[in-house]
Amino acid sequence: MSVNTSNANGKISISDAAIAKVTKNATLECYGIVDTVSRRFKDTFSELFKKQSSGRGIKVVTSGDRIFIDVYVIIKYGVSINAVAESLKESVKYRVEKFTGMIVDTVNVNIIGVKL
Repeated sequence: MSVNTSNANGKISISDAAIAKVTKNATLECYGIVDTVSRRFKDTFSELFKKQSSGRGIKVVTSGDRIFIDVYVIIKYGVSINAVAESLKESVKYRVEKFTGMIVDTVNVNIIGVKL
């Protein structure tokens, strides 16, 4: 799927893969985040055979002009989980809204593990 909008210059369509790339970049720049990970082992195994895994650990669902994002991450040991999660939500929401011009309805942060 993709997000569609139009303005005086024409129609704009942004794919979910492009939104996932922006989300992943914003996630990895956030303090306390080590990496994004897949939700299931089956997903990790299937990504070994893909050429690009830019959306690993990111799930983007679009409905009309609304964007719903799920992020699956590993965080550093010793950081405040709540502070990192809130910072990540705000960062992803700001960057994706700035990129797309659309409204990000929810950003769900799922912490899969902690790395020492």
